[in-house]
Amino acid sequence: MTDVVLRRSPALAPVLARGALLSPFKRPRPDAGFPRTRLVLPDLRVDLARLAAYERVCGFATGDDALPVTYPHVLGFPLAMRLMSGRDFPLPLLGLVHTSIGITQHRPLPATGTYELSVYVAELAPHRRGTEATVVTEARVGPDVVWESSSTYLARHRTTTAPEPAAERREQAPLPPLAEWRLAGDIGRRYAAASGDRNPIHLHPLTARLFGFPRAIAHGMWTVARCLAAHGAPQAGVVRAEFRAPVLLPGTVTYGAEGDRFELRGGERLHVSGVVNSRVSDGR
Repeated sequence: MTDVVLRRSPALAPVLARGALLSPFKRPRPDAGFPRTRLVLPDLRVDLARLAAYERVCGFATGDDALPVTYPHVLGFPLAMRLMSGRDFPLPLLGLVHTSIGITQHRPLPATGTYELSVYVAELAPHRRGTEATVVTEARVGPDVVWESSSTYLARHRTTTAPEPAAERREQAPLPPLAEWRLAGDIGRRYAAASGDRNPIHLHPLTARLFGFPRAIAHGMWTVARCLAAHGAPQAGVVRAEFRAPVLLPGTVTYGAEGDRFELRGGERLHVSGVVNSRVSDGR
């Protein structure tokens, strides 16, 4: 793998535009080649005003010195988009669905700290609905990895991959409901402004319908961040979350939790399920 050191975080607008223009020419398949490049951004400092906007839209307490456990994903997002918008990335950026994330935070991260971020594509894999890419983001202080994540992104297309056995798809019983949240229609636009993720499926009903959704849908990373803000994520620990079904905007959802598990449901439909604990694991 080749490291490419960047002088600054990529501007998202041209990156996303390039990805959109190239999307119709992509032919996704699990055995395709993918970029073997690690993008590295040294000496990164957090924009505190943008951080505060993110904390407000996700429900985290503002003014704390420690970064929310999900925030390094936002910092690494422009690097991930640069990789996934390139000609050598085989999945189309438009319509790509974030299906899961695993986060390991090794210690509290001061908002006023300086970090080195790196992002790379780890693998492609067959999925029963298409092809899935795994993207890894790491934050370092000096030589030490202080935060790392592994996200999967699905490009839907026809596939011969066998569906999961019925037993594996069976839903667990709902967790005890703790809160009901009424989500405004503009939550996707507000999160996009704070995070930079301006995927059209999240912004307006018209642009969402172009990709098969009846209305705009909430960002997966907003739903998991909102759950973790309610759950009380530790400043060092492990988070695992799966995005099971889109949250249509506007809408009403129920947040449930028990022990180290949390979820978000709309009626009987499970949108997000996850686990959070304070035990740091070396595995991804």
